[in-house]
Amino acid sequence: MLFVNVISTIILAGSVAAIPLRVPLPQSKRDVNPALVPSFGWQSGVNPDGTGNCDGAVNGSNGKPILVPCQCPPNSTFFLANLNKNVAAGFVTTNPTVKLSFPTDNSTASQLARLNAAAVTLQNLEGPGVGCPISSTTFSAQGKAISAETSTNGSSSATPPLTSTAASSTPVPSGSFSAISTAAADCGVPTNTSVTSTAVPTSVSSTNTSVSPTDEQIATLAPPLGWQAGINPDGTGNCDGAVNGTNGKPILIPCQCPPDQTHYIANLTANIRAGHVILNPTVQLTFPTDNSTASQNARLNAAAVTIQNLNGAGKGCPIVATTFSAQQKAINAESTS
Repeated sequence: MLFVNVISTIILAGSVAAIPLRVPLPQSKRDVNPALVPSFGWQSGVNPDGTGNCDGAVNGSNGKPILVPCQCPPNSTFFLANLNKNVAAGFVTTNPTVKLSFPTDNSTASQLARLNAAAVTLQNLEGPGVGCPISSTTFSAQGKAISAETSTNGSSSATPPLTSTAASSTPVPSGSFSAISTAAADCGVPTNTSVTSTAVPTSVSSTNTSVSPTDEQIATLAPPLGWQAGINPDGTGNCDGAVNGTNGKPILIPCQCPPDQTHYIANLTANIRAGHVILNPTVQLTFPTDNSTASQNARLNAAAVTIQNLNGAGKGCPIVATTFSAQQKAINAESTS
């Protein structure tokens, strides 16, 4: 995940006796150029099913559109206002551990960075992990096209996959996760479009220079998934998730989510050793072993970006296939009590 330092501008105003001085008004960081903002490539409200879900822009493993909340993607004016705030801050203002940048050149890395900024903004519009899933857009396809163009042109450098905190299929109800990019993922365990948090990725260096936890510590401290796959299948490949939507009913997830514990821990361990999500390298993570609030949240973030990118960038399971959001609320509530 790219990190951007927040720049604060201090305007010093003074008065000089005989010489009037024009003091410039404080200037805010310039808004992003709308022409550079990735388009959603989809509109909200397509083929409503009467339960608040509509067709998304991405098909699941069953060949049918992944369902998304009918209000997704959002109004472009609302989205752009949020993107401007986040770019000015250098992180998602509603989920501060998720860093972003918005470079303006046309390099592959910069185009993917802009896609990531758009993706994490989308996924955290109303709060940590409370927004619209990546599958309500064509961001994932756009990322593939950008990377394919680079490889076609013979670029020797590997291009980082679109990263954001994950491809989702449904947003998490409000009040949900904070350092994690939430949303339901594509299906078939497609979740890593990281276009996160993410998520949600914590600010961490990809080189993992601190003492690395042992395999036993990882297995012991890994946040429990808190849910099992295959609950209440609807016959179309979807099952009940661990989180209820705004209609009071469980948000649907791919029936193979969450993954089994062995697969989950093996992938989490590999990512921790690398200091980033191996299948989505721009998403960085850490796994501190102390019991501070920050460390517990960092471990939740590591777990979240791992399951969201199990099979590739943006191809995995959504956060709503777990109780990670509720776990984070409990951790933060305990720290403030």
